[in-house]
Amino acid sequence: MKKNSLGRTGLAISEIAFGGGVTGGILIRADEATRQAALARAVAGGINWIDTGALYGDGASEETIGRHLSSLTPRPHVSTKVRLERDDMSDIPGAIERGLTQSLRRLRLESIALFQLHNQLGEAVGGRPSLRPGDILRKGGVADTFDRLKQQGLFRASGLTAAGDTSACIDVIDSGRFDAAQIYYNAINPSASWTLAPAGWKAQDFSGVIAACRRHNMGMLNIRVFAGGPLARAQRPDRLAVLTSGTDVDNEVRCAAAVGRALGSAYGTPAQTALRFALANADLSSRIIGIAALADLDEALAAVAQGPLPGAALTRLEGLWASDFG
Repeated sequence: MKKNSLGRTGLAISEIAFGGGVTGGILIRADEATRQAALARAVAGGINWIDTGALYGDGASEETIGRHLSSLTPRPHVSTKVRLERDDMSDIPGAIERGLTQSLRRLRLESIALFQLHNQLGEAVGGRPSLRPGDILRKGGVADTFDRLKQQGLFRASGLTAAGDTSACIDVIDSGRFDAAQIYYNAINPSASWTLAPAGWKAQDFSGVIAACRRHNMGMLNIRVFAGGPLARAQRPDRLAVLTSGTDVDNEVRCAAAVGRALGSAYGTPAQTALRFALANADLSSRIIGIAALADLDEALAAVAQGPLPGAALTRLEGLWASDFG
């Protein structure tokens, strides 16, 4: 599988990364043999990166990775995340350090490739705890704490999650304090790649986020490739925590159906079509994919082999975004 540079970090990352989150959830809900088989099959397929977070299964995802990482050859890189809760705001440095220490213990590692802030920035969506740019950039704040822990050799690169308020995300990105960012981008909402959203755009507008990352040569990890499920399967997802404003689960399902009607089955299954859409954006260092079953992984690896969507397919989607999409 092709490897891309993760921005200025000096790290190389596969075109897709194995997502250990709740969306998919194979490292949390599957039996142990299936968890191990999924990790081994991913590495055999050329994936060199596993992404997880302390929130995923209350640490269960990290623990699964910790149990099996030593058996994987070649050894993949690991990234994880910390989310500060409202009770942590009086001691941000302590909460971050405790979170990293606990994650490393669960992962059975002394250091990791990438450590990321999981909080949304500015005004959060869905009542999630958020951080203002000032909390991140002030003396003794998040960025200073990340720098100190990075200098201790506990991780190689630092990252943030570009979700919440778009202007707050761009402010923090433009500080130059972080090496990488998680980028919300998919066939329903690709606005992070735009300079200006089309007139009438109703969904959250992430315009300028990717351009800001490019200015600072940051690595970009694409999240929500399948919009949390609707772009991968026709049925309404049982659980979907919407991550963006200006939409809800029903609207995400409606928009995914419109993508399906526009592109049909010419480019593979719905999940393969969605992944091939993300592969067409060369600014993205990698795309983190959620896996629910081994067949999902095989499907994704086949999509990577097929390559990005052709220009004609992308042109058809542009007509949707300019209409009543969002």
